[in-house]
Amino acid sequence: MSETVSPRKPWWRRWFGTRSERAAERFLKRLGCRIIGRNLEYPGGELDLVALDGACIVFVEVRSTESNDVERPAVSVDALKQKKLTQLALRFLQEKKLLNHAARFDVLALSWPAGQSEPRIVHYPNAFEAVGRFQMFS
Repeated sequence: MSETVSPRKPWWRRWFGTRSERAAERFLKRLGCRIIGRNLEYPGGELDLVALDGACIVFVEVRSTESNDVERPAVSVDALKQKKLTQLALRFLQEKKLLNHAARFDVLALSWPAGQSEPRIVHYPNAFEAVGRFQMFS
């Protein structure tokens, strides 16, 4: 039985990303969030996690590293990535007819040093505002 391998990422990067997203999901659930979407693919990118925090829709970008430095993954969500996430979130909200709901972007930075069974997680709630020509309302 052979497994289809994505040409975009080697198997160990996919495994590491999946492991990190599962840890992020557990973290968000402990905060009282309800996960409503995982790895939602659209042309132009992917939304890692979509959650509900009360009535607010939260688009969560999960960034992880094998080092102790949790700052580096967080700052990798640069202006270009923010614009892309805004476009993806807008598409999600339009598709689900949720444009009238409050929404925000969070970043979860995870550090998985070797031999550590659970990551260190730094949560950046409301990490950035929607970016782009029409922001969230086009």
